[in-house]
Amino acid sequence: MLPREFLASLNKKDPEPVYLFIGPDFYTRRQAREALTQAVLGDADQESGISRLDLDEMSLPAVLDDASALSLFSSKRLIWVSSAELALPRRITSKTDEEGSGALLAEYLRNPTPETVIVFDCARYGFEGDDKQKLERVRKFYSAIPAVVEFVPYSSGEATRLVRELAKEKNLPLTGPQVEILVEVLAADAGRITMEVEKLSLFAQGRGLTDEEIIGLIPNARSSNIFALVNSLARGNRREALDVLDVLVREGEYLPLVLTFLSTQFRLALAASEANLRNAAQIQGHFSKAGVAMWKARAEQLADTIRVFPPQKLKQAILLTFQADRELRDTRPDDRTVMESFVWQLTAS
Repeated sequence: MLPREFLASLNKKDPEPVYLFIGPDFYTRRQAREALTQAVLGDADQESGISRLDLDEMSLPAVLDDASALSLFSSKRLIWVSSAELALPRRITSKTDEEGSGALLAEYLRNPTPETVIVFDCARYGFEGDDKQKLERVRKFYSAIPAVVEFVPYSSGEATRLVRELAKEKNLPLTGPQVEILVEVLAADAGRITMEVEKLSLFAQGRGLTDEEIIGLIPNARSSNIFALVNSLARGNRREALDVLDVLVREGEYLPLVLTFLSTQFRLALAASEANLRNAAQIQGHFSKAGVAMWKARAEQLADTIRVFPPQKLKQAILLTFQADRELRDTRPDDRTVMESFVWQLTAS
């Protein structure tokens, strides 16, 4: 079921004893978590009724044992189990490996603890590319759980509607192109959109904002610092690129989003190069006609990228971003190590 269907079900009936949450969208997941907490615990002391467990630290049988035990502090419990994907065996040595774990879940579901709800949460994998197969294996492992909620990332259209709704709610006048700027720069991430619209509304106090103000108020790691990383990579300056990456880490930037920005920058630059676009005005006109959100500052960045990256190196950069993205989606990657490896490879020649 989708999050909206899950929220509607909570208004009609009691929560299920066990849920499986899958998918990477944190905005709708937060809404679902808050609604489920209210449905399970009501106005009682919610902190005493919530148990936060992690399968990186304990086994699935231990989680089920904990759920089966009555709590001394609250008659109602919500057990939130993170890293649900880690319950899967790394290697299947026999056909019964996963079936045995599934049997434990099935046995618990036949006689679940009253007034206790367990949520197994898998937020690492998406629904496309290499993640799709991994997510299907998670589904199969937890197939005994009938209540599965899918947290699919927002599409560009959905993110656009969200920006407009939040802007209206916060009394923040935005033009159509400004809405597109927010959706593009924030990678249609609903959680980041919520925070940025809130920040912009507090700054604007009901007045309209210029494009320059909006771009300036969005975290500069997505513009100036990341563009500095593009420049240092183009010059083959490994030391400078690693220094900029260190700044991004210290500023708390989510590195998979940094890689997404780099990938988009390289792909648009290659498309502009192959279309023989020579300046920012041509780039802005070309992509605007194609329906791609493009503002002056972004077009100037692409023009600069084309000047410093020859087409062959752009193709290499796109290939390396694909490889780095796949590594970032591994079970337990070290994001910084993956990005540093990306920098080393791209500046190797």
